[in-house]
Amino acid sequence: MSGLRLDLGPAKEPLGLVRGLQWIFSIFAFATCGGYSGDVSFWVSCFGGRNTTVTATFGYPFRLNYAVFAPSLTKLCNQTWANDVHLVGDFSSAAQFFVTVAVFAFLYSMAALALYLGYFHLYRGAGGKLPMVDFAVTLVFSFLWLVSTSAWAKALTDVKTSTGASLPDCHPPAAACFPAGVSPMGSLNVSVVFGFLNLVLWAGSSWFVYKETNLHRPPPPPPAAPSAAPGAM
Repeated sequence: MSGLRLDLGPAKEPLGLVRGLQWIFSIFAFATCGGYSGDVSFWVSCFGGRNTTVTATFGYPFRLNYAVFAPSLTKLCNQTWANDVHLVGDFSSAAQFFVTVAVFAFLYSMAALALYLGYFHLYRGAGGKLPMVDFAVTLVFSFLWLVSTSAWAKALTDVKTSTGASLPDCHPPAAACFPAGVSPMGSLNVSVVFGFLNLVLWAGSSWFVYKETNLHRPPPPPPAAPSAAPGAM
């Protein structure tokens, strides 16, 4: 029978348990990266004038070259800055790649877990096709987690460098600039940690999926044909 057969047994086995952890950890991965927003502030002191705080707000997908300091620096210090000042760098490709992998991993792990719990009899009874597809997808996601997390970790380092740089064209005494603070990036550090944890989970789960394939568990031989009765014509 090919209908739904709810069975919580696979959730108690490593195959289903690890899929559940992948589902949870992928949520933390894309939430901690995709939900981030912060800012960089400087105190600007013009010669003979008062201090002014300028702030540039940035966040996912970390196109820092679009983050402009406000209020406009062009109105401060007797036009020391001819144009608006932006942060430096565009790190959107690495951030979006990481979040995309996390979202698709979330969707796949949720679908795979639903398959285990509701249609495990089909999973094991489809001639080994479904476990082989599951195994191949698991290996692909393991590779994607490795590449995306490594790229995002490097991009995060560059984001910290860019947001920690001094304000350009500050030449005392005409204009003096002092760092006023950068938003903490602890959640971004956590996103990298969850990225590598997902890598470990997906790479480790490939063994449990492999055990369900015909590569590890050959299909049973077909039943022998009944022998003819003695004396049959």
